[in-house]
Amino acid sequence: MKTWLKKVSVLMLAMSLMLGWVTAAPVHADTNTNPALFTIESENAQLSSDLQVVTQIYGQPKPGYSGSGFVWMQNSGTLTFTVAVPETGMYSIRTRYMQELSPDGRLQSLSVNGVTKGSYMLPYTTTWSNFDFGFQKLNQGNNTIQIKAGWGFAYFDTFTVDVAVLDPLDVLPVLTDPKATPETQVLMNYLTEVYGKHMISGQQEIYGGGNDGNSELEFDWIHNLTGKYPAIRGFDLMNYNPLYGWEDGTTARMIDWVNNRGGIATNSWHITVPRNFTSYQLGQPVDWKEATYKPTETNFKTANAVVPGTKEYQYVMMAIQDLAEQLQILQNNKVPVIFRPFHEAEGNGGLNGEGAWFWWASAGADVYKQLWNLLYTELTETYGLHNLIWTYNSYVYSTSPAWYPGNDQVDMVGYDKYNTIYNRYDGLSGVPNEDAITSIFYKLVDLTGGKKMVAMTENDTVPSVKNLTEEKSGWLYFLPWYGEHLMSTAFNYPATLKTLYQSNYVITLDELPDLKVDDPTPSASITPANVEFDKYAPSQSDKAITVNANGNTLTALRAGGSALTMNQDYTLSGSTLLLKKTFLGGLPVGEHSIIFDFNQGQDPVLKVKIVDSTPGAAISPVNAAFDKAANLAQDISLSLTLNGLQLASITNGNYTLIPGQDYTASSTAAILRKSYLSTLPLGQNTITFHFNGGNNAVLTVNVVDSSVPVPSGDLTIQSYNGSTSASTNGISPKFKVVNTGDSPIQLGDVKLRYYYTIDGDNEQSFWCDWSSIGGANITSKFVKLATPVAGADYVLEIGFTSSAGTLNPGQSAEIQARFSKTNWSNYNQANDYSFGASSSQFVNNEQVTGYMNGQLVWGIEP
Repeated sequence: MKTWLKKVSVLMLAMSLMLGWVTAAPVHADTNTNPALFTIESENAQLSSDLQVVTQIYGQPKPGYSGSGFVWMQNSGTLTFTVAVPETGMYSIRTRYMQELSPDGRLQSLSVNGVTKGSYMLPYTTTWSNFDFGFQKLNQGNNTIQIKAGWGFAYFDTFTVDVAVLDPLDVLPVLTDPKATPETQVLMNYLTEVYGKHMISGQQEIYGGGNDGNSELEFDWIHNLTGKYPAIRGFDLMNYNPLYGWEDGTTARMIDWVNNRGGIATNSWHITVPRNFTSYQLGQPVDWKEATYKPTETNFKTANAVVPGTKEYQYVMMAIQDLAEQLQILQNNKVPVIFRPFHEAEGNGGLNGEGAWFWWASAGADVYKQLWNLLYTELTETYGLHNLIWTYNSYVYSTSPAWYPGNDQVDMVGYDKYNTIYNRYDGLSGVPNEDAITSIFYKLVDLTGGKKMVAMTENDTVPSVKNLTEEKSGWLYFLPWYGEHLMSTAFNYPATLKTLYQSNYVITLDELPDLKVDDPTPSASITPANVEFDKYAPSQSDKAITVNANGNTLTALRAGGSALTMNQDYTLSGSTLLLKKTFLGGLPVGEHSIIFDFNQGQDPVLKVKIVDSTPGAAISPVNAAFDKAANLAQDISLSLTLNGLQLASITNGNYTLIPGQDYTASSTAAILRKSYLSTLPLGQNTITFHFNGGNNAVLTVNVVDSSVPVPSGDLTIQSYNGSTSASTNGISPKFKVVNTGDSPIQLGDVKLRYYYTIDGDNEQSFWCDWSSIGGANITSKFVKLATPVAGADYVLEIGFTSSAGTLNPGQSAEIQARFSKTNWSNYNQANDYSFGASSSQFVNNEQVTGYMNGQLVWGIEP
């Protein structure tokens, strides 16, 4: 019955979408002028013994309060009252207060029925003012509300609870781009029609060949659990970039999802920049390991990215060109996209980029908005892309409105809900958090005055349908991140997902209407659609393509926005087009798209894979040790096998070694000088040998210093595992480093080692989710053991930057870490040496080892 009813409604809706019906202008409710449901004088609440009812502060009267006085909360205490409400739903909670101590605000916490709902910064005011704690869910009958001092030092006069006046969520289907394609407008019409009435299901796919190349893993998992597929699929166009760009099939999957499976596509853009942007030359290939989107890992100056003529600006324009090429393919194939670029900009909050997680926000709100405007203008005007529904990712900090690009360049507002491990207030851990975060939803509605839809553009736990409907939480769609964020029971209960997908409230793939716009124009085609070209000279050859014009005229061939030159890059004779090997040989290794531009119809795309089987150079050995002790320091000698190539450079991270100073090299050997090696930090160091062709060679140098005595300060390592499942695609160890000695410890001298088995060798990624000393002060590296031992063939080594500071006696530093294989295949933790299955809080762990200046000071190595 549920599906039939939805089908009838969506069929009627589809007809209206095609006819271009538009709803009436939205009407937003006026402030409720009726008497409040409940008001209490603060002095009549239940007060802890450390609160006072007063009429003056230090002899200074504070006139204007109601009742017999007001409550003075200093640096501790709780104020509690009970309110009865007629039905379960959303209610507003506000206070009349004064806070005249701190211009930066004073933090207090609010709990409802014993569950903390969040911390709230009371603004500075020397007069009695109102503060709104937002909308909170109350249950029918009695509810207990409590205010607890955080930073304290505020005066409370009254508290008021009232039925929440919710926005009606009527949004006009008007796109910011007046030239939007017909199919984009039809999609926008549909989204605004279901907004506030239903929630659309979604799921982010893994990118870059993860899950051992199985991009359907999460979607099949959902279908096996619920019998349904999500209606929206999340993609990422990050791998189409000027550095290491390669064809991972994302664009083709987007076309298939929309045109063949009838779904809706959304994409983000984790565009990277070179770690060492100073030495980077525009157009130079950069290995993906030397690229990043984190501002702490690059010297890319974001403020320059909006200044024409700078190298940063030119790089951004190159990145936009690569992006535009893929969006053009989607537009040619009539695929509209919910487009979410430069996401999660504000990060941890602040106006000047101090909380930024990504490079595009590191220069602050003003530069971010200029960058957004640059992207919007380039894509819509320069590249003529009109298949985009522009989605801005916001937060609800006091500074968040300053980041908003404006209603004229934003079609939808998104929020990324990650509150299972962090940003959690219910006192629980290790289990899903099914909170609908409705208060946040309506704050985001207010950001645009109710003119834009609000979606949950990323999340870990999906809210329960009970919470969503009881709280009238009108999120347009949900979209769990891939891997453990969906499939681990630490993030989502399978029963909740099944109930959600099978409910009347949630729209699934089979319940979408036909959102296509028919086009009778015949289109051309090409055969084959994929070719491979080897740059190795003996293997080079022209590539023949058969063109079926279908009555159309080929006007140009384009690659990366540039038109190919006829009779130079290609020839056309009848229906046979020949791509010349001189052109193909000039393309960098990787995946490329060549668009066959016809005068009408959809433009076919040729996917070209460039490989290079040229024999590469090699070094020997690939592992070496260096001792900084003056009497033991020695040069490291290596043999070179060049196979006709030349050594181009040697690098260590962002640093390029200087020939004649840091090393010497001949056609058969290289010597790394001890004067350079002595500058390396203790531990594992990776030195890369670059050649003028083929693959790089890597030397791993383990640096120790046997002349440095171990400091007298004692070190204890405590840990526990956030995920204790035997099989998991992400390992999440939590560490606490404790100085149990009697002298300070420089954290920069400390290393931790977590031992585990990789269970299928693959590249790995590390994230520091949080640290008490700041995530930017944490370093990491993965070390493959030369000789595997019981319970370990790999080590995660955690270190600290010089900025991490000092750990004084009795102090501790916490690190909350995660790491995964880039293909998101599973680890088996059960046999890992450092894994602890039984602890959910910090305990001493001697199977996580600690080192100071390279010397073991805690734990037992396996």
